[in-house]
Amino acid sequence: MNKKLIAALILTCTIISSQAFACTGLLVGKKASVDGSVMISYAADSHNLYGEMYRWPAAQWPKGTVLDVYDWDSGKFLGQIPQVAETYSVVGNMNEHQLAITESTFGGRSELEDSTGIIDYGSLIYIALQRAKTAREAIKVMTDLVAAHGYYSGGETFSIADKNEAWVMEMVGKGVGNKGAVWVAIRIPDDCISAHANQSRIQQIPFNDKENCMYSPDVVSFARKKGYFSGKDEDFSFAKTYNPYDFGGLRACEARVWSFFRKYDNTMDQYADFIKGDPTKEPMPLYIKPNRKLSVRDVQNGMRDHFEGTDLDMTKDAGAGPYKVPYRWRPMNFTVDGEQYLNERAIATQQTAFVIVPQMRNWLPDPVGGILWFGVDDADMTLFNPVYCCAVETPLCYRVGNGDLYNFSWTSAFWIHNWVANMAYHKYSFMIQDIRKVQDEIEGGYEKNLSLIEKKAVELYNKNPKEAVDFLTQFSLSNADQATALWKQLGEYLLVKYIDGNVKKEENGRFKRNPYGLPASPDFPGYDEEYYRSIVNSAGERLKVRGN
Repeated sequence: MNKKLIAALILTCTIISSQAFACTGLLVGKKASVDGSVMISYAADSHNLYGEMYRWPAAQWPKGTVLDVYDWDSGKFLGQIPQVAETYSVVGNMNEHQLAITESTFGGRSELEDSTGIIDYGSLIYIALQRAKTAREAIKVMTDLVAAHGYYSGGETFSIADKNEAWVMEMVGKGVGNKGAVWVAIRIPDDCISAHANQSRIQQIPFNDKENCMYSPDVVSFARKKGYFSGKDEDFSFAKTYNPYDFGGLRACEARVWSFFRKYDNTMDQYADFIKGDPTKEPMPLYIKPNRKLSVRDVQNGMRDHFEGTDLDMTKDAGAGPYKVPYRWRPMNFTVDGEQYLNERAIATQQTAFVIVPQMRNWLPDPVGGILWFGVDDADMTLFNPVYCCAVETPLCYRVGNGDLYNFSWTSAFWIHNWVANMAYHKYSFMIQDIRKVQDEIEGGYEKNLSLIEKKAVELYNKNPKEAVDFLTQFSLSNADQATALWKQLGEYLLVKYIDGNVKKEENGRFKRNPYGLPASPDFPGYDEEYYRSIVNSAGERLKVRGN
């Protein structure tokens, strides 16, 4: 393997794992979904973030009010900006008008970071959600903010979606002394899907398509000024200019996009060499037209991906151990006998604070049409619960104060899900089957039964919108807390069933007892042949049974 490529991988993985939220976002246009929904997704992957649901109430602000801005990653105070006269209600990453915004960090050229800027990427998201009603408005709010106050963060890709359309916007700063950012935003066609995962993805810019593309006036001229680009405008690539491909950007980032795309496009294997680390190959498109329409559960399950069905499948090598665990503990790279190796970086990963699938529907009133499907911890083993965008409170199980990153709580969804997942990591191939049953039962139940909740909510809305808001708020609160209690019961069941490496027998939905009423002897499944052979290869002579 080329030494420069290895070095690039190590650098990129280090940056992704220690300095930024290594996140993944999926996008679905309204004509690419089974019911006409616009959907996006987001996993806040971080070793340092607690899985909470944020909340900002709608408010009116006196003239002259200022807003304190804090860096979302570190909590550092960055400065103050003028507050607007009116702000909207926000729950998580969605506001009351069915506007949702998420991100993934690509960093880009380090010399373009501006330590004097006031607006970081997290503040951009949550301030825009409080100030905009549509995706187009949000793009203007976000770009105006960084132009006026400076951009503090590195390169970012944003998913920005409302009940009618979805956009991908990419932004990178100009460095100290050059306030603002260069950026481009492209609307995803209604019949297409897109994705991004910590690597800039926008290539050529359709400068003449004003309806479906927006960009900063200096997006090309600034690159010329800095010496990044010298060709014709039509040949300009945002990604190649501001976040040039390297091995890590492809293998640790673009590979996640590829794994999602190939589920819905059987030609995507043509990009296999590209995503495995060859930047000379043709890059993947920003969006594709899927071979079938996606449901909200398809998007949720897309966030549970570990490259299953590909030759990057994380359950297929020795690192998966005897129980086929699709996880590798950090760091993302390791050295053996002087040679450096990598661990795959899948969409689902253990160090996740929260994971969401915002779903926006234009045929319903806003309080009913917007659902923030919210889960905590590892996307693979989370439970996506519906919280309506009109909710004026957050569920107790998703609040800071009911536990935090240093304090365990039995009523905290974050801690309950971490408890279950960390048990499952040690016996994954067994426990995931039980986890899937509960996921399917609860999430499948939502799929079947939410229409009744929404029918009632629409009836209330037509009489009195406030009654509909109160109804959906109470449903969101009680449902999430009850679901967390059910997940705690799942954890208790898993602990009992798999204690000490054994597997308790079951009969008619209960743990089996012997004819005298005592617990039946459990099964002792041991390990598979592949694992036993690895033991023989490393210690066979010592462990061999000798004849008498």
